[in-house]
Amino acid sequence: MKILYAIQGTGNGHLCRAMDVIPCLQAFGEVDVLISGIQADICIPFDIKYRLHGLSFIFGKSGGVDLWKTFMSSTVRKLLQEINEVPVQDYDLVINDFEPITAWACQTKDLPCIGLSHQIGAMHPDSPKPDETDVMGKFIMKNYAPVTQAYGFHFKQYHHSIFTPVIREPIRSLEPTNEGHYTVYLPSYDDAHLLKQLTKFTDVNWEVFSKHNTKPLHMKNVKIQPINNDAFVKSMASSEGVLCGAGFETPAEALYLGKKVLAIPMKNQYEQHLNAAALEDIGVPVIKSLKKKYEYDIELWLNSTDTVKVDYRNNTMQIVETIINKNT
Repeated sequence: MKILYAIQGTGNGHLCRAMDVIPCLQAFGEVDVLISGIQADICIPFDIKYRLHGLSFIFGKSGGVDLWKTFMSSTVRKLLQEINEVPVQDYDLVINDFEPITAWACQTKDLPCIGLSHQIGAMHPDSPKPDETDVMGKFIMKNYAPVTQAYGFHFKQYHHSIFTPVIREPIRSLEPTNEGHYTVYLPSYDDAHLLKQLTKFTDVNWEVFSKHNTKPLHMKNVKIQPINNDAFVKSMASSEGVLCGAGFETPAEALYLGKKVLAIPMKNQYEQHLNAAALEDIGVPVIKSLKKKYEYDIELWLNSTDTVKVDYRNNTMQIVETIINKNT
């Protein structure tokens, strides 16, 4: 069986999950990997047959997505060209992790496309939703990567077609410790914003991983370093807690490691507001931004010893086997 596994390359979560999913898929056939997008910071140890520009959301510098840069980063002409040229018809099975090129190629050629992504879990009617309605964000998520069969991941199993997070093996093999520092991953804030706010908490050591610089920086009680997967995992595993965006993989991994988490959803990113609603549902504190009015909430979190208990078992092979058996 020839399988095309298509991965969204915006952010790192899709690629982290792929590290565990790809070996499971390889047990069932020959697997070609496609990645589209331009915002990922990590590499996966597998051959990539197709690298496409795709349609990536570009992070801003003050807590949100830069919609203008996102639009300008991918012209409609280039997008349509990639959709037309990707050879989805050459495969027995197309499995899609929120990747728009293959999803729309299958749609236009009337071929099946199996969705296996966190976004499917977050959008499911049974999953928690934010109080504020984002009509445009909801429309984009619903139509970004259309599929014919849908399976999702979420922080909690809200439906039988939703699975708990895939925790990659390097995380599962760790023995968590507590060295007292706090790990920070907020890619939609630049270093100036983070330094301004985090230095106010003078008795806290912050280890920040930044998309906005290329060399380490140390100011007062804040250490900033460029994104490095190994260094980030080591910092998170030895931290007191994790301050992060309301993505999926980073909060899930931090919860798996038994860390307390404080999440800040990105502006103009509907998926993160869906995640924030689900995180609050399981007991994780969420604030809207790093602005001054939320300093008290941050202080409460820093002084808290509460953690949220989760049971994220290693069931990736069973998930893949279930999907393969139902769709072949």
